[in-house]
Amino acid sequence: MPSAWARALLAATFVAALAGTSQVGGAGSDRHPAGLRTSALLRAGAGPAQSRVVTERPSWHGGAFKTATGDTATIYVSDTYPEDQVAPQVWAEFFAALPHGSELASALVRIAPLAEVELICGAGALGCYGDGELVVTGEPAGGATPEEVARHEYGHHVASNRLNPPWRAVDWGPKRWASVQRICSRTQSGTAFPGDEGERYQLNPGEAFAETFRVLAERKAGAALSSWSIVERSFYPNATALLAAEEDVLKPWTGPEKTTVRARFRTGEPRRWLLPITAPLDGELTAELRLPPGRLDTLELLSADRRVLARGLWAATSTRRLSFVVCGQRRLALRVTRLGAPGRFDLTVTRP
Repeated sequence: MPSAWARALLAATFVAALAGTSQVGGAGSDRHPAGLRTSALLRAGAGPAQSRVVTERPSWHGGAFKTATGDTATIYVSDTYPEDQVAPQVWAEFFAALPHGSELASALVRIAPLAEVELICGAGALGCYGDGELVVTGEPAGGATPEEVARHEYGHHVASNRLNPPWRAVDWGPKRWASVQRICSRTQSGTAFPGDEGERYQLNPGEAFAETFRVLAERKAGAALSSWSIVERSFYPNATALLAAEEDVLKPWTGPEKTTVRARFRTGEPRRWLLPITAPLDGELTAELRLPPGRLDTLELLSADRRVLARGLWAATSTRRLSFVVCGQRRLALRVTRLGAPGRFDLTVTRP
């Protein structure tokens, strides 16, 4: 597995290989990947792939292609391939047929022989992804088909264009899938390592989501399911995880849900008021309690067994606020305890 220094070197190679390619008409010449994600299919594949060593920067032909679905896909093919052997339009139709959203329009795909892929992505790689650009082989290699590699790398592109605050979806997976797969609690327990492209690659949920997307795309296409070998079997998606991944692709999570409850303590009634909360998704939950002048009510977030998880602090003379990162807790409650005369209060809850 490459060290952090080696990965930085590979990323620099990726930038150098893509920069200044006049054949792409500037479409990708000034875009520097934020991070290189290398497909490990070869590491766990059926056997080593043979490639000739190349040292010259690849040149490309292609552009933006309108597809039968009405989408536009940007595809560049290495000039090493004869134009009638690997057609950009065919690859455009392939990517347009994948489960996708608006992120397809921002993808730039490069198809190249294995030797050129290795020059860009690093030795032993069948593909890589960075900053909206996908590089994949145009022929079978290392026991994997080019379509298999392309689906995996496109899964990274989907995640890169999704939200999962307070975490990066490209490292943790998108919001719904990551919640169903318990990525937060697995990270806390040391059985998942978001963003680890090195020694714990097989426990990297970003790679697991890319593989989940590959499985989803293969099933949607009616294609034969390829092996699950580059990440731990514990990430293999069941029907619930596949549905969550599909929703993340087709109906992206756009932000937290906010609800305001107006309530009142009355004379003779209990001094404690409870609001049950369901939290189907992991992420930050916040609550703001607004009180009339002179009231000193407390605000607490409780677990299902009524343990105090967080307490509201004064944010203003009549406002208490709390925040808590939901990490697998699906049933919670907010408790307001009256300290002062009876009267109204407002509670605003924002949940993922």
